[in-house]
Amino acid sequence: MCSLQKNKTASRAMEKTVRSYNLQPSFLCDLCRQSITFKRVEELEQCLKLISKDPEVAIHRVKNRLELNYNDEASAGYRDVLINLRIVNTATKSLGLDIHVSEVQLLLESYAEKKTDTGHKAYVSLRNLRGE
Repeated sequence: MCSLQKNKTASRAMEKTVRSYNLQPSFLCDLCRQSITFKRVEELEQCLKLISKDPEVAIHRVKNRLELNYNDEASAGYRDVLINLRIVNTATKSLGLDIHVSEVQLLLESYAEKKTDTGHKAYVSLRNLRGE
């Protein structure tokens, strides 16, 4: 299941630029983001392989928060595989969008529940305590 996510708000983008990126907005790479939810790890893995093999996708970073040694206390119990990527093709080049980095979040249904309002508020509280 693919779910449309809200774009990062201007106030959060400015906050993150100051707190995490030393006033360098070019480091923001999750202004536009989408989530894809899977029932099984194998489905998620297959999707990740398909994305990585797509010749029009330039992957900048993969953050695997499903690794066994990932400390999920840092994310209020939330886990996913986060991909920062660019779409590079004729259309994006002609529009000047081939340099835009977006975020795709691949997650299991069991962790999707943590993206509820309550779960997200817990994450925001932790993030703010860390000054991120």
